[in-house]
Parts: sequence; C-alpha cells; structure tokens
Amino acid sequence: MAMKKASSRAGKAAGASGARKTGSAARAGALRRASAAPKPGVVSETARASQPRTPKLPKAVAAVIEAVRDKKAEQIVVLDLRKTGGFTDYFIICTGGNSRQMTAIADSVRDTLRETLDERPTIAEGVDRSEWILLDYFNFVVHIFSRECRAFYGLERLWGNAERYELGETSA
Repeated sequence: MAMKKASSRAGKAAGASGARKTGSAARAGALRRASAAPKPGVVSETARASQPRTPKLPKAVAAVIEAVRDKKAEQIVVLDLRKTGGFTDYFIICTGGNSRQMTAIADSVRDTLRETLDERPTIAEGVDRSEWILLDYFNFVVHIFSRECRAFYGLERLWGNAERYELGETSA
C-alpha cells in the first residue's frame, strides 16, 4: 500500500511540474475525461427536467406546436376534446403579440402542414382582421388570438371539461 501511495504522489508531482504522463496513467486520465463528457443523444436528468413535457399527440398536432413555437407564439395550450363529444379532436390555442406575428404564425402552420403532411385547412377564418385566426383541419382546429381577443372569448373556460396541456409560454 505504501508503494502505491508513493507512486501516486510521484505521478501528481510529475503532473504539477509539467511533465507529460505516459502509459497507464495517461490512459486512466483520458478515460476519466471521456466518462465525464456528455454522450451524444443522451439527455441528462437536469436537462430533461427543464424541458416542457409534451403529451403523446398526433403528428399533425405536434407539427402545429413546433410551427407556432418557431414563430414565438405565447401561451400555447392544447385542449384534448375527444372525451367531451366535441366536433373535433383537438384545439391548439396560442397568442400572437401583434397582427403581423399572428399572420406569420398562421402562415407557418399552413406551410409546415402542407410541406410535411400534405394537409391543408378546410376553413381559414379571420386572416384579414388578425384578431382571431382560425385554421380548421377537421381533426383539430388552430386558434391564433390577439391578447385582448383571447381574454375576451376565453375558449379554455368554455371547454373547461377538456383535458388541457399547457406547453409553455414563449416570449420574443
């Protein structure tokens, strides 16, 4: 044991004096550094805890969420209406800061769904007024509100019995 301590002290002294480690000491140091480095594709527990949890949703709904996030939409909420007997399966509700941003969000949703899933809205309402833009894709409806209009109509309150997923607030 005394021999091992002496050799480790010598190794520390060599490292402190600037001498280069060779052999097994160098390999051991490289292994320690490699094991401390994050592995590609592996998410640490702290990073996983900081990411908002997205429920298992259909591809089209997930694509909408990504499209509105890309355009910095605020207060993104998904209402699951399947158990409420509604006329559609999901509402995706978000808020835009101004009419230009709301139009950009709507354009992003349409472009993303057309390019990735070859889906087009059956109805697009309110694009001219930019207070409440509605994109109806039959199985889900995207609502893009101004702040005032969203507070006034309160869709989340009207569909209070629906399962609600708050997907965070993104601010510009």
